[in-house]
Amino acid sequence: MTEPSEKNLLERVFSRLNQFDKLLENRIDIIFLRIINLLKHVFILSMILYLAICILSLSHKMISLTLNQGALDFISIKMILTDGLFTLIVLAIVKTLFIKNGFEYALTFLEIAFVVIIRKLILLETVPEETSLLLVLGVTSAIFFILIVYIHNLKKTWQKEEKQDSNTQS
Repeated sequence: MTEPSEKNLLERVFSRLNQFDKLLENRIDIIFLRIINLLKHVFILSMILYLAICILSLSHKMISLTLNQGALDFISIKMILTDGLFTLIVLAIVKTLFIKNGFEYALTFLEIAFVVIIRKLILLETVPEETSLLLVLGVTSAIFFILIVYIHNLKKTWQKEEKQDSNTQS
């Protein structure tokens, strides 16, 4: 007779432990989710601040070089262009922090990759040893550009179809 009562007691203990575990797990999940959201917002704020610093630095560099040199030489223009492309990369990264749609997120990272490759192409020295790397980067950037244009056209087509579907349903 003690066996069924012990089983029943064990079942109740395990049931309560299981309920306590689920309650604890839910509360911990909520706490961790709040901590992650807080850290996400802190990171977004720091990236926005960094973007503002990049823009101010680029503006200062452009103004000071123009005031010092007048007509800019090639080296100064190349430096401003690479800094501008870097600022564009930071801007695109900050933009991705606000994207909720996975498709838009992937497209934005494709655009970032395109700008990074172009920046690398600008910074590479044109020496014969780097010819194959320049060729590969050039082909890759062309493919990325074609993909970006294709996807944007595809999105416009989808939007037109959705608009037509909504007009016909009305």
